[in-house]
Amino acid sequence: MDNLISTKPYLIRAIHEWCVDNNLTPHLMVVVNSQTRVPMAYVKAGEIVLNINYGATKDLHVDNEAVVFSARFGGVSQSLYIPISAVKGIFARENDQGMFFDVESQGAEEVQRAEIESNETAKQDKTKKPTLTIVK
Repeated sequence: MDNLISTKPYLIRAIHEWCVDNNLTPHLMVVVNSQTRVPMAYVKAGEIVLNINYGATKDLHVDNEAVVFSARFGGVSQSLYIPISAVKGIFARENDQGMFFDVESQGAEEVQRAEIESNETAKQDKTKKPTLTIVK
């Protein structure tokens, strides 16, 4: 009995399906940690909220370990990986109904490091000038 699978991924899938069935937009609230792969430029206070509607994602897959999909941020497609342990909640954007979970606490240093890296990346992106390449 000690090896039971967590109910959390099942509840995430159920709330997602409920949102889709009711024409609502499912959003995932994520606590960013070292295992989470999300665009750091959009992380605020160590968290990010992601639209996980089928129209906003590509190849969305929620299993017992992680939520994995591709999405566009600023017109650039990115692959995202969110461990189930980092999911803080799933809810419908239109009415805020959903479910929120306890998330294992992470060190404040890790969150600060992620935010510093995000700010440095954003500064580097702003200093680069756009270029055109002619393709024949």
